[in-house]
Amino acid sequence: MKKISRLCLVFLLASSLYPQAITPLAIEPPAKVTIPRGKSATFKLQARIAAGYHINSNAPHEDYLIPLRLNLTASPLVVEAVKYPTPHDEKYSFSEKPLSVLTGDFFILVTLKAPENLEPQMHVLTGKLRYQACSDKACLTPKTLEFRLTADVR
Repeated sequence: MKKISRLCLVFLLASSLYPQAITPLAIEPPAKVTIPRGKSATFKLQARIAAGYHINSNAPHEDYLIPLRLNLTASPLVVEAVKYPTPHDEKYSFSEKPLSVLTGDFFILVTLKAPENLEPQMHVLTGKLRYQACSDKACLTPKTLEFRLTADVR
């Protein structure tokens, strides 16, 4: 019994010394989008980067940096365009050149088209947002956030 109590105490002390998992990027579930057959509609994916962090833009200046990337499984709908937010250049102590980054809140706009011959019905689309968050001191492991979007084709 003493061994178990000591082990629990050690675990509790150790867990209090290390912070919980950091979630530097969060996305809001997108609102349902309505698309008339043969037409297009745009939805916004809203994201929030925690204070003290930045993420690389979708077009970083260096090839070795991990870009922000949105993938959407949209079939039978068609992804016509993905518009990423405008990044800004920021200089960090760990890089000789400024980096193309995003901070704070931003939107990614996605335009979907419903083919003319598509039957009117609801579609649930799945998306993934891949990113790598960094502070001014270190970068975290790249992550992928998943989301769902409901598209009502009429």
